[in-house]
Amino acid sequence: MPTDYISFKDTGFFSKLMCDYLAEKEELKPFYNYFPKLENFKFQMEAKRQTMSMETREVLSNSLWSQYKNTETSAEVIQNIEALKQPSTFTVTTGHQLNLFTGPLYFLYKIVSTINLAKQLSEAYPEAHVVPVYWMATEDHDFEEINYFNFKGKKIRWNKAASGAVGELNTEGLAPVFDLFSKELGLGDNANTLRNLFKKAYLDHDNLADATRYLANELFKDYGLVIIDANSKALKQEFVPFIKKELLEQIAFQEVSKTSEALSKVDGDYTIQVNPREINLFYTIKNVRERIVFEDRTYKVLNTDITWTTDELMHEVDLHPEHFSPNVILRPLYQEVILPNLCYIGGGGELAYWFQLQDNFKANAVVFPMLLLRNSALIKTENQAKKQHQLKISNQDLFLNRDSFINKRVRQISNIDIDFSEQIAHLKYQFKNLYSLAKQTDKSFIGAVAAQEQKQVNGLKHLEKRLLTAQKRKLKDAISRATTLQNELFPNESLQERITNFSQLYEEFGEDLIPNLLNELHPLNDNFVILEL
Repeated sequence: MPTDYISFKDTGFFSKLMCDYLAEKEELKPFYNYFPKLENFKFQMEAKRQTMSMETREVLSNSLWSQYKNTETSAEVIQNIEALKQPSTFTVTTGHQLNLFTGPLYFLYKIVSTINLAKQLSEAYPEAHVVPVYWMATEDHDFEEINYFNFKGKKIRWNKAASGAVGELNTEGLAPVFDLFSKELGLGDNANTLRNLFKKAYLDHDNLADATRYLANELFKDYGLVIIDANSKALKQEFVPFIKKELLEQIAFQEVSKTSEALSKVDGDYTIQVNPREINLFYTIKNVRERIVFEDRTYKVLNTDITWTTDELMHEVDLHPEHFSPNVILRPLYQEVILPNLCYIGGGGELAYWFQLQDNFKANAVVFPMLLLRNSALIKTENQAKKQHQLKISNQDLFLNRDSFINKRVRQISNIDIDFSEQIAHLKYQFKNLYSLAKQTDKSFIGAVAAQEQKQVNGLKHLEKRLLTAQKRKLKDAISRATTLQNELFPNESLQERITNFSQLYEEFGEDLIPNLLNELHPLNDNFVILEL
């Protein structure tokens, strides 16, 4: 099973911020704690050990037991949940939305990265026990982002009127989705396994949170993955002091705004991912998840008639902390308050907004986690790899944009030279003599010489372009075979992992898919992985 690597930077698909972070750019160091190197985790462990109370650990473990009460899981998961009560136990965490049937393929890569890092840390630090955690984004409310997945170029969509936190959505209406997906699947054991997995997850569970827990547990329980739904009264109770601080002092708005401005000054090409609000909390009850605002000396829930005085609101927080839901700014803080977490593993967009948060963590006296870019991979079937070898296409060439890919292929397989760079260089050399002559005779001719030079260079470039176009027509079939392969591996000219659902690969590789990923994806190796399975 050949494995190749390409740097994230050379793929052309990752932001400048992420590439600079992986290169440990000096100017970025104020925006994170420790860089994720194996030797640095001992410092993170010590900091977390000092700040994580035994009481919070007890609440965490008991809450997880409650969430798993109707889920058949493995001895490894049971051991990990119980171990969280111990001061020598830590977590590494990834989070993801409740996408239908896991959504894009990188859902698997996030969790594989998390499992592998937990294992590597437990081996490197035998005095510690490190648990992999998947944080379900049950409190999100953007249903349109999660109600579909792509399978063999088709979008399998769940059409439903939805509001409120997605984890609480009932699973009615998914039977027709199952029927559609079932028809798209082929024959054989792997296809039947997928049918059974979808059916048991979505048709045998009442809400999306329970369905997603079942699905992720079935895929990863043998590796000890602990799945947490933080939309819990007991867990929110641990966050009450921070909820009150946010409502009364609005520290996050001040701190994140300050950090974001500083980050943008490091490099103008860095994109600021999130903008804080004065209050970064939603109020959530059945079918409602709306922002809390402070206007005219009154706290209000937008698009509702709900209002409070300050004293009334503090009483509501004490009585019903589960009604208060952190937004993207505060969710990371909540995570680090209730988990003995060492590291957050996420995609480039996620880590980009974590860079905006460290000052808010300091203001709240919460330890900032280490940040690790999840593994990324391109998976090729044996047949695709064979085609690539026959066409003599390098792995690096596959990552070129479509026009560059085609132009390079034409030049590679053409029996004539379509590179006029040598002729252009020779032309420019000849014009050097003309410039020298113009300077010696009449300097006013320098502009005319320059214009003539540009005209002739443009002429050669135009001829080169026409010749390239003619060769494209002549080599149409060969180019078509190459672009067909690239389309298969980069659907919609995007990374495979951002489009394709795991089911498409599971139908091909079956139960070997996840073990192979666990063998090949190494979280502290900061390269894009190219696999032939």
